[in-house]
Amino acid sequence: MKFSEEQVKKIVALKESLNEQIDKHQEGIEMLEKNITVLDLFLKDSSFTKASQLEIKKNTEAKQEIIEKPIENSIPIKRVNDGKIIANAFVTSDQVSIVLDNEIIIDADTPPFKSFFLDRIIGEMKKKDIVEAENGKIQKESVINYIVNKNGANIREIIIKNYRQKERVNELINTAGWSLTRMLENINK
Repeated sequence: MKFSEEQVKKIVALKESLNEQIDKHQEGIEMLEKNITVLDLFLKDSSFTKASQLEIKKNTEAKQEIIEKPIENSIPIKRVNDGKIIANAFVTSDQVSIVLDNEIIIDADTPPFKSFFLDRIIGEMKKKDIVEAENGKIQKESVINYIVNKNGANIREIIIKNYRQKERVNELINTAGWSLTRMLENINK
């Protein structure tokens, strides 16, 4: 059976459409898996208390306990050296919002925010996305991007849009915690 040129074009278009649908559904599956991972982390951190930690918790001051309690539906971002919550991450299907604690005051120009977190971490993700967009694997609108909301010069919130891959969520949250910790250390020097 021989197909006409028009029929071959339609078959190729159908194949491309099916591949696009597979990619779309794969992204949806990855997003669902990412959300399950985030929820698992949240449940793991909030549901269980080791017996060895119970006595320590009784002895802490009530004020500290209030400060240390994470906001519901968020992932706490803790300072590396002492575990104090410095921000909370809120993950949705298309963005990660990192909201700094009200007591944390950090100027956006404090290193290594721009050089490491924005340029190296998010910048490298953006370069990969741009290549994928140029190759037609993703839409240009799907390239990762960020917005830094400030109060004056101080960072209040970092919104990362179009992270697309569940692996990126953990990397963004972990590197944000590391960067914010280093920034606080640089301020206190």
